[in-house]
Amino acid sequence: MKIEHVSKFYPGVTALNDVSFELKRGEVRALCGENGAGKSTLIKCIMGVEHLDKGSITMNYDGEWVVNANAVEAQSHGVFANYQSVTIAPDLSIAENYFLGNQPTKGPFVDWSKMLEESQKVIDKFEMHVDPKAKIRELSIAMQAMVTISKISINKDIRLVILDEPTALLENDKVEILYRFVRELKEKGVSIIYISHRLEEIMDICDTVTVLKDGTYVDTLNVSEVDKDRLIAMMVGREMTDIYNIRHFDPGEELLRVENFSDSKHFHNISFKLRRGEILGFVGLVGAGRSEVMRALTGVEKRLTGDVYIRGQKVNIKNPTDALHHGIGFLTEDRRADGCALGLSIKQNINMSSLEMISKLGFINLRKEARRAEEFSKNVNVKTPSIEQLVQNLSGGNQQKVVIAKLLCRDPDILIFDEPTVGIDVGAKQEIYMLIERLTAQGRGVILISSYLPEVMGLSDRLIVMAQGAVTAEFDKEEIKTLTEEDLLRKASIEQ
Repeated sequence: MKIEHVSKFYPGVTALNDVSFELKRGEVRALCGENGAGKSTLIKCIMGVEHLDKGSITMNYDGEWVVNANAVEAQSHGVFANYQSVTIAPDLSIAENYFLGNQPTKGPFVDWSKMLEESQKVIDKFEMHVDPKAKIRELSIAMQAMVTISKISINKDIRLVILDEPTALLENDKVEILYRFVRELKEKGVSIIYISHRLEEIMDICDTVTVLKDGTYVDTLNVSEVDKDRLIAMMVGREMTDIYNIRHFDPGEELLRVENFSDSKHFHNISFKLRRGEILGFVGLVGAGRSEVMRALTGVEKRLTGDVYIRGQKVNIKNPTDALHHGIGFLTEDRRADGCALGLSIKQNINMSSLEMISKLGFINLRKEARRAEEFSKNVNVKTPSIEQLVQNLSGGNQQKVVIAKLLCRDPDILIFDEPTVGIDVGAKQEIYMLIERLTAQGRGVILISSYLPEVMGLSDRLIVMAQGAVTAEFDKEEIKTLTEEDLLRKASIEQ
């Protein structure tokens, strides 16, 4: 593939500016850069989803150089992409998603037996342990991500695969399965563009690395020639110290107490406490029930039994609005589906959960709305030319910051961050970690759920480990210092 002098412009934004590089057959190329560097835009241009303003992208297809005019044409040329956000039909089954638009037939009818049989082969290959008839919306977000990755293998003629943050929602065992798939494709001569903010993955799986910064090409190097520190410096333009080295504070009074939480199938008899100035981490494999506990706590999902106490007072949280009124802010793991309204502006999103604070007699004070949006977007460093910018036009990291700003608008004492740095570059991660430090310094309590063990181990004052819906271990600050990732994984794999 040849990318030659590619430029792409949006109103007020230069997404790509004169980018050029080549990709060889069977090469695994890492594409690195901060959020907003132009990586996602370049993918869309390769796939024909976005049209170039300048330059060209061509592929050698059976000796002929071709252009992908649209996504259908790209797939006909053997080009497939796994996007950062999960893009599958939620109301269809796994099998139906695998063969969407390409169902096997028997005469004039869909051959359901063959479709289920072939789907089961893919499910077994990727060790997913799910029913091919299961509806996508019934699966965890992590399993949905695995379905989108495994779907690529259904195709017979694969020339180029683009993986955008493929491990962001995966547990360690599934990451190894993904690596196996990448190596299998490489051996078949398939070229791969691999985008990840987890730099250790790039060192493990990639041959070469191309760095973009602010929409421009920086350099392409062999992975064997670089280390993580040099990559970070190329991406952000500065050296960075240990990003997990934030200040920790002595916990204060009890803010939150959860007792004997249970639902019908995801978790049972969960109890924990959170104190002022404390970061409480939750660890567990897919299906452990971490996110489900928090969704029940904030009224997003129903619980069967259990009590919640805020500052010692028992409260009844029936829905997310109740949670907000009681000072609990919840950043869900799927920001695009649950966290923000992509078609609305930054200003509207930030004020969305606190309209009563800027309204009188049912009318919104537009001056207050704009002032609060400016204040909170600056507090979390949203990179945008204007608060009138649509959220769908922002990078993933800046979308995440908008959702955090929306929560902070309510001035909550308790903040639940579920996978807060998924798909976010190292610079934006450090900004979010420093924000967590500021929040705990103000006496707020933070619950942190993360599938990325170095993150949750590096930031937490206490760690709670869950497996199959139950708590299997708890570690204090001093114990965390002596833990290894293997220790946590063993506790997270205990069968109940």
